[in-house]
Amino acid sequence: MKTYVSPTQRPDTETVVAVGSFDGVHLGHQALLARLKERARHYRVPSVVYTFDPPTRVLMQGVEFLSTLPEKLDLLARFGVDEVIAVPFTREFAARPKDAFLDDLRTLRPRALVVGEDFHFGRGRAGGVADLREVTADVVPLPMHGLNGEDIKSTRIRAHLQQGDVTSANRFLGRHYDAAGVVVRGDQLGRTIGFPTANIRVPEGKALPLGVFAVSVTTDHGRYGGMANIGMRPTVNGTERRFEVNVLDFEGDLYGQEIVVKFYQHLRAEQRFSGLDALKAQLHEDQAQARAALRGVL
Repeated sequence: MKTYVSPTQRPDTETVVAVGSFDGVHLGHQALLARLKERARHYRVPSVVYTFDPPTRVLMQGVEFLSTLPEKLDLLARFGVDEVIAVPFTREFAARPKDAFLDDLRTLRPRALVVGEDFHFGRGRAGGVADLREVTADVVPLPMHGLNGEDIKSTRIRAHLQQGDVTSANRFLGRHYDAAGVVVRGDQLGRTIGFPTANIRVPEGKALPLGVFAVSVTTDHGRYGGMANIGMRPTVNGTERRFEVNVLDFEGDLYGQEIVVKFYQHLRAEQRFSGLDALKAQLHEDQAQARAALRGVL
């Protein structure tokens, strides 16, 4: 899959283009990508996703993101997109008049444009689906994709994650939510009670669920089960949010490695214990529940 940061970088050929933030590349986005590929096959031209880095709501509303740009590009490649234009999204870019965005699209020479039916663009969200017909007659506005009576939106997935409800988030994503980060040195307290953990640093702004979870962990050494804790660690008077994973049946050094954690099941909320002995007893229970949740998965 070819990637660009501006429409002017790609060859001067006809295309079919889908436009949007694609944060998380959830089931709704996947429906849009399916239509993109169908129109591209029809016209026998490349399928192009025009997207924004960071996603528009991340910049304008300060929300957390579901996918880093590398994660988003990897997901789009998996769904068979030919090219991606990931435009740096700044306040200056957001303040451009709608005609400037239409000119960007004209540069791509689209035979068809595929967007969500509520798509807006330009300063003050002045542009809409009707304006896109100035660029091409074949504009495909897709209605909001739903699941069990709920609209599938990135905002709703973030809300599920904030509640620790990874099961609902995973349903809307059509896959297990994941987070990639580098293992850094922590307090090494877990070693003293028999539960060593990898302390993971993820990019600032990455949405993470809060609580204790059954997870899978992909490392340079292979793929393992694990239990993750994300929170403030109240039992040891933690002062900042930590993302720690106890990797099951693993012995070795993970420092400096980038690992990928996939969330399978919420086990419990984070809580304060009376001391390390009580915490250790609970971790034994958590580990047994994590193994049960992951049975047949790994």
